[in-house]
This record gives sequence, C-alpha cells and structure tokens, in this order.
Amino acid sequence: MRSLEGSAIQCPDCSGGHCCPAACLPASLPGPSSWGELPAPGHFGSTLVKTLQENRSRWRSIRVMYLTMFFSSLGFSIVVSSIWPFLQKVDKTADASFLGWIIAVYSLGQMVASVMFGAWSNYRPRREPLVVSILINVAANILYGYAHAPPSHNKYYMLLARTFVGFGAGNVAVVRSYVAGATSLQERNSAMANISACQALGFVLGPALQTAMIGIGQTGVSWKMIDFELNMYTAPAFLGALLGIVNIIFIIAIFREHCVSDLENAHNISVNIQGSSEIHENSDEDLDLVAVVICNILFFVILFAFAIFETIATPLTMDMYAWTGEEAVLYNGILLVGIGVESIVVFMTTKILSKRFEERQLLLGGFVLIFISFFILLPWGNQYPPIQWTEIKNGSNYSSAGIKNHNPSMDIWNFLIRPSLRLNAVGCPVQQVWCQYVPIIHLAQYIVSAILLGVGYPVCNVISYTLYSKVLGPKPQGVYMGWLTASGSGARTLGPAFVGQVYPREGPRWTFGPICTVMMATIILVGLMYKRLIGFSVRQ
Repeated sequence: MRSLEGSAIQCPDCSGGHCCPAACLPASLPGPSSWGELPAPGHFGSTLVKTLQENRSRWRSIRVMYLTMFFSSLGFSIVVSSIWPFLQKVDKTADASFLGWIIAVYSLGQMVASVMFGAWSNYRPRREPLVVSILINVAANILYGYAHAPPSHNKYYMLLARTFVGFGAGNVAVVRSYVAGATSLQERNSAMANISACQALGFVLGPALQTAMIGIGQTGVSWKMIDFELNMYTAPAFLGALLGIVNIIFIIAIFREHCVSDLENAHNISVNIQGSSEIHENSDEDLDLVAVVICNILFFVILFAFAIFETIATPLTMDMYAWTGEEAVLYNGILLVGIGVESIVVFMTTKILSKRFEERQLLLGGFVLIFISFFILLPWGNQYPPIQWTEIKNGSNYSSAGIKNHNPSMDIWNFLIRPSLRLNAVGCPVQQVWCQYVPIIHLAQYIVSAILLGVGYPVCNVISYTLYSKVLGPKPQGVYMGWLTASGSGARTLGPAFVGQVYPREGPRWTFGPICTVMMATIILVGLMYKRLIGFSVRQ
C-alpha cells in the first residue's frame, strides 16, 4: 500500500501484504486501463512524480485557506473594542442605537455575501470570489480609517465601511467549501478543525493587537495633504487592509484548484482533480435535503447561543459583581482570551476524538455541554445582586412609578457601550426592577459556565461543518456552504437583539431559561434525526 498524505490507494488483487506497481496510481491519473495492464517503467515514474507534486500543491492551497480564515477573523476582532470611542470621536451625533447598527451590519453583510460568493465559486474558479472579496475588505478597511475625513455624516461612512467589511467576510463560505472538496473523508475532520482553530486564533489575537496599539495614542501621526491619520483607532483598520493585500498575494501565487471525490474515497481510492470542471456532481434528487436543513438549524443554534454569551458577559458581570466598566472589560477580556485558547486546544483534540467516535456522537455531546453551561447560569439561592442606589442618593428622579413605567426597549444596544457610560456608578441599575428579587449569579457559576461553553462550542462548531460537508457529498458545495454561513450570521445578528430586549426587562432567568429550552429541544432534534445525519457516501 502506498500512502499519499492521508490518502491510501490499494490494488484489489494485492495479497500477502505485497502490492503490485499499479497500486501507486490513483484512478484519476493517466495509467493502465485495467489492473492487468501495467504501465511502462518510465510512464509509471513520471505519473508518480506528478501525483506527489499535485498532492503537495493541494495541501499548500489548503494552508492558504487556513491563512485566509485567520486574516478574516483577525480583521474583524482587531477593531471591535475600539468602534464606540472612534464613533464618538468622528461624529458627536452618534448614539448607542447607531452603534448597534454598526455592529449588526457586519453580520448582515456577511449573510448576504456568503450565498453570493458561494454560488460564484460553484461556476467559476474559486480564486475569483476570493480575490474580489478580499479587495472589497481592503477598500472597506481603508474607508473605515478615513471615516474622519468627510466634513459631515461621518457615522454613515463608518456604517458603510463596516457593511462592506462584513460583505468581504462572506468568503468564509468559499474557504470552507474548497477545503471540504479538496480533502478526503479521512482528512476532513482534521482540516475543518484546523480552519476553526485558525479562526479562533484570529479572534484571540485581534483584541491583543488592538491593546498593543493603544500606545499610538488618540492623536497619533497625521499627513494633512491626504487627510491621513494613524492613531489607536485607525491603525487596526489599516493593518487589516495590509493583511488583506498579503492574503491576495498568497492566493495568486500559491493557491490552485483541487478536488477529491467523496464517492471514490469511500472505496479507498483517492481522486485529486485539477480544475473545477471535472468535479463529480450528484443531483439534488440524491441529496438528503432534510439533513441539510437540520444541519443549518443546528449551526444557527450553536452561533445564537455563543452570541448571547459574548453579548451579555460585560453587563451581566457589572450588574452581579458591581464591577466598574474598566474591570468588566479587563476581566471579561481575560476570560474570553482564555476561552479562545481553550477552544484552540479543543479543536486540536477533536481531530483525535473524531477517529474514535462518530461525528453525530461528538455533536450530541457538544450540545449537552452547552445546555449544562447555560443551565448553570440560572440564578439560585437567596443572595441578591448589589443595587445601584447611588443614582437615587445623588438626586436622580427615579420613583416607584418611574421604575414601573420604564421602557427598556431603547436599551437594546446599551450593553455594548455601558462600560463607557457607567464608570463610577456600580451595581445593578435600579431601573431594572428584577435586580430586587432575582438571586445573584455567583462568580463560580459564571466561570464554570464559561469553561464548559469553551469546550462545547468549538466541538459543535467544527463537527457541524464537517458533518454538513459530508452530507452534501461530492456536489459543488459553494451555495450550500453559503447558506450555512448565512444562518450563522443571522444568529450573530439576532443574539444581541434578543439580549437587549429580554435582559433589561426580565433579567438573567428569562434570558438563560429560554436558551436552555432551545438547547434541550436541539438535543431531542439530534436524537430524532440521528439516522439521517450521515455522509452522502455512507447513505449511497
């Protein structure tokens, strides 16, 4: 048997542990028309060299996709923590609700673009949507860095920039569909785990780089001739543009089209095809559309749950533990970085576990961990959070009637900016009536929940992508991966909206309770559809 980086090719007539020379030839490459006709020695040697070269090219291209995913997530996370102060600096008329739109349009742009770029990659070389999407991202980052330049309406330029940054991030669907098509069934779990690990690494390093750029200062350096300003707010955007240019160079110089057919891999034959025109397609009639829809629902639930946690982290800890804004940002930042590192370790561990357990089993286990993590966050006991009475003592006109009539619907995005608005007053705001009768969530509960979520989320994330690609089979996956990315973007848009509407009115019990119900329903759904969540080649 001859192994080519995870792909095994074996002659059906091999016996006694010895393989004939034809065993080294993949079926897709020029070779004998049957196992009885052996190639000439010179032909055999040139074919083997060609196979090794194509295999190296395939893995170089896959690693370029790893890098693309890393740059994409880094470009998003590197500016998130500085959006609000930069918005206040460039446009004094911007308020909290507008900040909410600036944050939401990223996911909305990605949701629209992922389907478009996915469809594009099905009919044209993937290099085209990749380069175009990254060019859009580069231009959007430059626009973000120049948001101060227009004489008025600066906040709308920031809104436009963030929209197109999200639009450029729609290439995630192309990246994942390429890796799914360029790997065999045996290689796919590992490759998908590597992609998710690169994405998590980008999210971890982004805030760290933003913190390192604080030394540039709010003024920084400027070049008035071209209205160029390099400060702690614009430097991350310009760095994102520079990384995008580097990414395009790698794609043009190294990236090549490759495909491996799942159907032939199911019979231990590795097929490595240069060019998208030779991809083996299965018809839509052969596709289990129910399994496809279920996978999209599961992915939406995964991203929705995580979006809720990362949105509520800062306001929840400020309310429960009377942390100041600086303390909440610092401590939650450390916790999220720890979760990111934990996720990278889990991604790597998942590659090992997937060799011993089925994807469905790992997916079910991940959902159970997420359910437990949110169940732990439910308030218990008879100890209550500290109330922010300082506002009343300082002469605020809060009355019992005012509290009852308070409408928190305008607070939907206040949680994202509360650290900058409430630096001195600490504790649970008195206008949140639930603070007076809902028990506190102890710090130990919060930390244990975060640790469990840091295990369950990455497992579900990587397995959902892997299982989805196997359900789709050998057909071009661009459009379907686009729909999966769109469902995740929709979840990241609705998650903060859910928190903003429910948490101020009802508190953590009615925020986490419904999530526990949704997770339990999802576990039941996985159990009911367990037999349908299988790969295309297995079903055939």
